[in-house]
Amino acid sequence: MAEQVTVALDAMGGDNAPEEIVKGAVAAARENPELNIHLIGTEDVVRKLLEASDYPKDRITLIPSTEVISTDENPTMAIRRKRNSSIVIGMKEVHTGEADCFVSAGNSGAVLVGGQVVVGKIRGIDRPPFAPIIPTAAGPVLLLDSGANMDAKPEWLVQWAQIGSIYMKNQLGIKNPRVAIVNVGAEDDKGNALVKATFPMLKECPDINFTGSIEARDIPKGTADVIVCDAFVGNVILKMYEGTASMLLHEIKGVLMSSVRTKIGAALIAGPLKKTLKKFSAKEYGGAPLLGCRGLVVKVHGNATQAEISHALKQCITFKREDINQKIVEGLHLNETKPQAERG
Repeated sequence: MAEQVTVALDAMGGDNAPEEIVKGAVAAARENPELNIHLIGTEDVVRKLLEASDYPKDRITLIPSTEVISTDENPTMAIRRKRNSSIVIGMKEVHTGEADCFVSAGNSGAVLVGGQVVVGKIRGIDRPPFAPIIPTAAGPVLLLDSGANMDAKPEWLVQWAQIGSIYMKNQLGIKNPRVAIVNVGAEDDKGNALVKATFPMLKECPDINFTGSIEARDIPKGTADVIVCDAFVGNVILKMYEGTASMLLHEIKGVLMSSVRTKIGAALIAGPLKKTLKKFSAKEYGGAPLLGCRGLVVKVHGNATQAEISHALKQCITFKREDINQKIVEGLHLNETKPQAERG
């Protein structure tokens, strides 16, 4: 029998909560018998949605919460004051070991603060980064940091490169992940102060396969498996990536639906086109893990639908199965013991 994985899921966070969150939980639980979900939210609302579906009652448990952290609240104050919110309750479950992972589409800042303060960092980790998977022509690539640490230090980027390599090796099975740093040119002497200070440190780091700088235009080609940068740069890349993909999809649909002739052509290529577009959807890979916490914390898009929630829950299964936190501890030669790293 497969090892059981328990995920605390914030049912109240995001634009489509709680309907899409509950649907994603039910779908993931049906498909993955090793998955147990603690669905945290307003009791009467969430219970009504659950009872309207044929859900596995032995593996989805409703955990009542009485408060919601909205997207416009100050993250630190919200975490401190709203202790009965779905985010704080879920984080506490990971901290106490009642859950292995936490997933939320809610307030990004609150997820970041809660991950570091409530769940806690692995001892020796400087600053946990948000690390989403982005699609490229050559396959999935890990981008870190994408939103947690706007002002970074060189040693943080080096640690992120190490963490990212461990994650990609074990989560996606890439044997020797290629690591690159975002830069404005390929030459070693290019870049701002942060990049210039970090570059030689990455070059000398024995734990990673550093391939040098990568320009933003080369990211979609998939010439690196792990891409490091400060969160300001990473978030701009991520948002530009998502916006461009949305615009292109809209334009393609417009062309294909513009005449009878193009509609016939669209019908003929519908299968291959759908398969190709799915390959370039970041939502197929789940959410952005906050790597370096003592339990897995995953932030999904605020507009997440059932499919993205379901993928994020499956992402948690692999993380626990591969014991990635312990591999981070061992790979970085940290002092954290296995029980501490594995508890929430």
